[in-house]
Amino acid sequence: MSLEWLEWVQKLQAIAQNGLTYSNNPYDVERYEQVQLIASEIMAKYTNTEPSYVLDLFSLEKGYATPKVDVRGAVFRDQKILLVREREDDCWTLPGGWVDIGESPSSAVEREIYEESGYKTQVIKLVAVYDRNHHRHGHPPFVHHVYKLFFQCKLIGGAATASIETEEAEFFGEQEIPELSLTRVVPSQISRLFEHYRNPNLQTDFD
Repeated sequence: MSLEWLEWVQKLQAIAQNGLTYSNNPYDVERYEQVQLIASEIMAKYTNTEPSYVLDLFSLEKGYATPKVDVRGAVFRDQKILLVREREDDCWTLPGGWVDIGESPSSAVEREIYEESGYKTQVIKLVAVYDRNHHRHGHPPFVHHVYKLFFQCKLIGGAATASIETEEAEFFGEQEIPELSLTRVVPSQISRLFEHYRNPNLQTDFD
């Protein structure tokens, strides 16, 4: 199914959020609230979610609307890539997560890798900047517009440990990849990371 509706929802939500941020006219505020309500109803319809839940998520977003930033780390050892198993869905993903305010992307991914896997790493390359919305990636629908930054990282220490969010951490060969948590990473992205690992001179992917 085409995800064109998702792009419309996110654009409507951005218009509403920006309007609510900058408008002081009560009539305009009411109109922007109506736009936000319509966006939440569309999102709920296509995701089988309660409209009130989606509206609450939209209402939490304040200030000028911009994409969120998600970082993921590709750590290789003996021709294998590090994956962690999420407690949320019992599937595997690259360690990573949201960048915190005041944190650089490279620091964020090194922190996330350590917190989710127990391994200490150092970023050596920005491999890709992907728009999660882009149809070629095949991620399931998500309420927010997200840019995903994939970094290749060098293993410098630590040992596999579980965390609050992850149950285990293991290294997998390219033909051994387990079931992935598709909200976080998709098979084509894992394959591309292996290509960058084998060919260090490849330029950074984008979009």
